[in-house]
Amino acid sequence: MNQTTQQRFVYTPAMVALTALVLLVPLAGLVLLLRQPKLDLHWEHHPTHFWLVLLTAALSAGLAYLTGATALRRGDARVLFVSLAFLSAAGFLGLHALATPKVLLDTPNAGFTLATPVGVALGSVFAFLSSLTISGITWGRRLRVALLLLMALWAAASVLRLPPLHQTAVPEVADGILTALAIPAIVLYAVAAARYLQTWWVRPSLMLLSMVSAFVLLAEAMVALVFARNWHLSWWEWHVLMLSAFVLVVAGVRIQWYEERFADLYQADTVSGQRELSVLFADLQGFTTFSEKHEPAEVTAMLNTYFEVVVPQVVRRHGGDVDRIIGDALMVTFNKRGDQPDHARLAAAAGLALQAAAAAVQATHPNWPKFRVGINSGIASVSLLGTEGGRTHTVIGDTVNVASRIEGKAPGGAVAIGPATKALLPQASTESLGLLNLKGKAEPVEVYQLLALGE
Repeated sequence: MNQTTQQRFVYTPAMVALTALVLLVPLAGLVLLLRQPKLDLHWEHHPTHFWLVLLTAALSAGLAYLTGATALRRGDARVLFVSLAFLSAAGFLGLHALATPKVLLDTPNAGFTLATPVGVALGSVFAFLSSLTISGITWGRRLRVALLLLMALWAAASVLRLPPLHQTAVPEVADGILTALAIPAIVLYAVAAARYLQTWWVRPSLMLLSMVSAFVLLAEAMVALVFARNWHLSWWEWHVLMLSAFVLVVAGVRIQWYEERFADLYQADTVSGQRELSVLFADLQGFTTFSEKHEPAEVTAMLNTYFEVVVPQVVRRHGGDVDRIIGDALMVTFNKRGDQPDHARLAAAAGLALQAAAAAVQATHPNWPKFRVGINSGIASVSLLGTEGGRTHTVIGDTVNVASRIEGKAPGGAVAIGPATKALLPQASTESLGLLNLKGKAEPVEVYQLLALGE
């Protein structure tokens, strides 16, 4: 079966029905164990418990890292909440692993034992939020730090046996605390799964189906957790259900192409929205001639030397987002995520810093070509282009095209800006390069050389 056939098979409604049937099997097994207690065998094996929970926590932590990095890079709230759901499960599951007797403490501890229902219940809140349409994630890093701080405080309170986590007697069956956590968590996971299924129905994808299955399994784990008896098969079941949930998502991630592997989770604004932004293009004037006269290894060494000093200037120092590097050409965007209202100033400062860093390199290699930089500001479409094996998250539109054309007219070692960027920098010191005919533009455009930003 080739890949295209596999994708069609995964996307059919029949596959959804089959998946739903398979996901109901754990619930049927739980009901059977509860109705036939003699089948709910007792098996107390501490090493297996420790490694099972630790493996589950590790998988969840890996997913939290991958989705979190993607969310912050693309500015997508849905992927951020998915990351927080994985992070809450990972952290509290890790604490639960430490509840295994003789690992950290000699006696049972309510704080460590109750960490699992707390973490999975908290994850249900983030799972539900991920199914909604929420714009902006400027608070994303703060929320993640707050979650990590909560887990650290929980761990400290458990180790120090601070109230109310000081008790050593932990209930084996449903009580008020577990039920209070389980019922809303099950509802939230169910709602999230249903909403993701609706999204899947509109635009089928393996990643969305994996998320639906994971949320259903986590809801079932909460059911089993409430009714299970410690160290019995029903108790082991909810451990296996959680592991299965994260294995499903990891499998979906592995099957996806590397480029934008979480793109199927992106909100509509991330893949087809508009931003007011600034775009910076830079390339080396005379690069083709230089390449003809030098060995490929020398050309590569020259490019790496330049990029090692100029890229940090535009990314780390001024917050630019490198869209692509093709040969000697560099494309950087500012405000692509909608979190840089001063994008024109950032782009202009980045352009000047790039040229200053490049000049220092060029001073020791006078025969190397010089960078020229072009910047333009305006409205552009933020889009996901391509398909599996060739997807990229980029910006397109006239604003981008004009920036590229301006760069082509910039003098070597200088920064050229368009009229829209100049209008956003009223105190900048500039010098007109005249009305220039830019490819694709019906009328000439006045371009300016940026000399300094001013106050």
